[in-house]
Parts: sequence; structure tokens; C-alpha cells
Amino acid sequence: MATTSPQPADVIERRALNRAFLARQLLLARRTMPAEEALEHLVGLQAQAPIPPYYGLWTRLEDFRPAELAGLLTERRAVRIALMRGTVHLVTSADCRRLRPCLQPFMERSLITTFGKDLNGLDPAKVAAAGRELLEQSPLTVGDLSASLRTTWPDHPASALGNVVRSLLPVIQIPPRGVWGQSGQTTYATAEDWLGAPLDPEPDVDALVLRYLAAFGPATVKDIQAWSGLTRLRAVTERLRPQMVPFRDEDGRELWDLPGAPRPDPDTHAPVRYLAPYDNAILSHADRTRIISDEHRKAIATKNAVIPGTILVDGFVAGAWRTDRARGATTLNVQLFHPVSKRRRAELAEEGERLLLFASDGAGGRERELRIADA
Repeated sequence: MATTSPQPADVIERRALNRAFLARQLLLARRTMPAEEALEHLVGLQAQAPIPPYYGLWTRLEDFRPAELAGLLTERRAVRIALMRGTVHLVTSADCRRLRPCLQPFMERSLITTFGKDLNGLDPAKVAAAGRELLEQSPLTVGDLSASLRTTWPDHPASALGNVVRSLLPVIQIPPRGVWGQSGQTTYATAEDWLGAPLDPEPDVDALVLRYLAAFGPATVKDIQAWSGLTRLRAVTERLRPQMVPFRDEDGRELWDLPGAPRPDPDTHAPVRYLAPYDNAILSHADRTRIISDEHRKAIATKNAVIPGTILVDGFVAGAWRTDRARGATTLNVQLFHPVSKRRRAELAEEGERLLLFASDGAGGRERELRIADA
């Protein structure tokens, strides 16, 4: 009996891959949706620094106001917690409970990799148990928590003891840290105490992979692993094969995607966008050339791993931005990496003025200035 040979997967060229990715990241057109819904769709926003998530939502949502996200944090409907790659993300409370169990293997592996020498002679489980007991009494700053632990383990660095708790326990950075217009030290509470509910008992890595594709796909297994920090995910994609569609990129690598996910025409217009510092859009793939060239990736790299705000022109990173404040004035400084057309420059200026107004919290009387430096 004759058999049918499998058909070769369709090839997605880089520009088409870019437009598919931008559509899922809500960057082709601002969307009208609640911030909480956007957080769920995006599987959270990277949040090593407190303020970037606000810019991340501003560039994606119509009429977004900081008070909406701040309210989610103070009402405990969203939280800041170490998740993907061990970095702090701002996610919905429901996602905190769903995602942390999936990512716990990475947190434990990363602890040993980063602090292995400092943990010699230490039982991390006992440190974590002591940390939980302390945090169940009241939230503690990182400094106070580490100092309390060091009274029991004086021969070990405070930083290592604190990171044992951060890695082995689901600890949340509670407000006012992360609230627009406020400041506060990093203060921990356990997720269970803060949310009044346990984490999901069964990690659902399959669901995690599918959600990644919905927000970041099409993608390779290496992309999914680079985003999450998890390893050995090829077995998961093989298990999910019947639910996905395969593609190939221009280099022949296998890409996975969801059948109904958006894949716009590669000539679809991509408006200028100011991405937040640390924006997930440029940090969530092994191969990031779908949005930033290797050359420009090097241009934004810093020794202390601070990722600046970046600018998309025609869908790809074309520059970086920062805001400076002095004496009540806010200045938006833009550094282009290559020349852009007059039309795109005008679009940069128009969008930059919107960003300035947002950064100054809509205060009409404050002085604002936009400076664009050419390559």
C-alpha cells in the first residue's frame, strides 16, 4: 500500500516572521483592552526595574493610564515575581499561581549555578523553610530577611541566603515598589500569603509552551527555552505536534506555531513604536533577528545588563531612547542607529511627543523636549 510522504514545511521569511511577531505583541496597532487582559496575553512583562512595564503597556494599548496598572498591583490582581529566566516579571495574580510551578526547575538549577560555592555546607531547604517562617510573620525587605537568616548561618554571604529564599520560595515584591509615582525598597511576601491562595498544584508546561507561541511565535524549541529558561522542551513540542503547525525559517530551522495565530502579510505597515526598557519583545528568543539585528543588539548591550528603551522603525530596532528629568523638565533623548526617511522621522517625533506627555504623567504645565540624534 502506497504511503504519502510528509510535505515540507512552508518557509517564513524574516519580514513575515517580524510581522507575525509584532501582531502578537500588540505592536502593529494599539489595542483597546484592559491592562489585565493584555498582561495575560503577553504572559507578563519583564520588570527588573519598576517603571518599564508602564511604558510596555502604553506603547501597546489605546488610552492606557498608569493608574490602571498601579491599581492592579495595589489590589493584588497583579504581582512582581521572579519567573522566566529567573528575572522579575509583572504578571496577573492568576498567572503567578500558574507559571511559578512550571518554572521552579529553572529557579532551583539557577541557584546552584550562580551561588554554588557560597552554598557549600548549607542545606538550601532549611534556609528556605526559615525564610518562609520569617515571611509568614510579616513582609520583610531583602536586607532584613538576609540579615535575619545570617544570624543562623553567619558563615555564608547574606546575598546567597536571600537568593535561596527567592529561588526556592515564590516570593512577591509587594507595593509600593512597582507603583507609578511611588518608591519603596524590595520587600518580600510569599505568594500564598499575599494572594490568599496556593499555587497551582500541577505544573502545566504544555499550556506554557502554547501561550508562548500565542504571544511570541512562530518559534523554535530553542526560542521557547531561551524565553523560559527551561530545558528539554523538544519532548513537549513533540507531544503538542498535533495541536501545532510547522514552518521553517530562511535558515531551515523548524518553527512551531498555532493554527489560528495571526500571520499578516509581510508588507503590512508597522508603525513607529517606542519599546520599554527590558521589553520582552527583544529579549524572548534565541534568535532575535526577527526584530533586532545582531549589530544593533551589540549596540544596546551594557556591562551591567541594563537594556535601554528601543525604537522600532518598519518593525525593526532602529535606535534607543531614554528620558532625563531635571528641574521639572522632561527630555526624551533618541539615538538613531541608521538614517531614516523624512516620513519616518516625522512619525518618530509625533510618537515621541506622546511618550513625553505620558512620561510627564500628562502634566500640561511641565516643560518637555524631544531630541533626536542621527546615526
